[in-house]
Amino acid sequence: MSQTAILYLKLIGSVTFWGGTWIAGRILAGDMTPYSAAFLRFLFATLFMFVLVCRGTGKTPRCNKEDILPLMFLGLTGVFLYNIMFFSGLKLITAGRAALIIAAVPTVIALGSAIIFKEKFTIAKAAGFIIALTGVCTVIGDGNPLAIFSQGISFGDLCIVGCVFSWTAYSLAGKPVMRKVSPLNAVFWSCLFGSLMLLIPAFSHGLISEVINISLVDIGCVLFLAFLGTGLAFSWYCEAIGKIGPSKTGIFINLVPITAIILAAIILDEKIGMSLVVGGSLTISGVWLTNRS
Repeated sequence: MSQTAILYLKLIGSVTFWGGTWIAGRILAGDMTPYSAAFLRFLFATLFMFVLVCRGTGKTPRCNKEDILPLMFLGLTGVFLYNIMFFSGLKLITAGRAALIIAAVPTVIALGSAIIFKEKFTIAKAAGFIIALTGVCTVIGDGNPLAIFSQGISFGDLCIVGCVFSWTAYSLAGKPVMRKVSPLNAVFWSCLFGSLMLLIPAFSHGLISEVINISLVDIGCVLFLAFLGTGLAFSWYCEAIGKIGPSKTGIFINLVPITAIILAAIILDEKIGMSLVVGGSLTISGVWLTNRS
């Protein structure tokens, strides 16, 4: 098998693992508090990223004093806030539904980049943003995108929408940080700082008793989220960016909600209704249109 074929198999593996995080998260959310689940995920993810950085650079992770606060902000947004809302939302709504809401992230990042970094926000990008937003509203409104105005939005959906904004903040803040700090190092430090932020809330919400009573299925979910859904998927994705570029690599992100819906139907027996099909199609189409350049 050629190196290119192996690379694309790794990319498919990455998006499959990321799709699987919604299933593992849904299972964990039913058995543990969001704080304990998030802390355990990133405790092991931090250890795994430490090994990756040491192997990739030949030395232990280091950061300069002036980079500590920006890296702590990455830990706050991309680990602490995102994962509390991730597990809180998955306690209340299905994995497939949540994955389709989060699929709008690239379009929100494009809008944020236009506002903060003055990047061009063309008519095509604006159209893509509106289409993706309509798709998300269709999913939340169970087929009626205008229902959120008359019926409001549930707490579970609101948490996943919060994930969209926290990951957007992480991504936008990460752009200047990663000009000075390598992506692997940045992810390690954000995992470490995020884990430290989760430590006290996790202990105060019964981490010890939950660890004592944890099931084998939950252990498997934690390890999957830490090693496959975080460490391995990220390293394979970064490898692809380095070899075939961000444009070709980024196309595969659109497969994450699709794999999440398929896996949720197979593993969790979640139903795939027309609202998910229509809303998901609009969301993914909007993301593609926004980022096609």
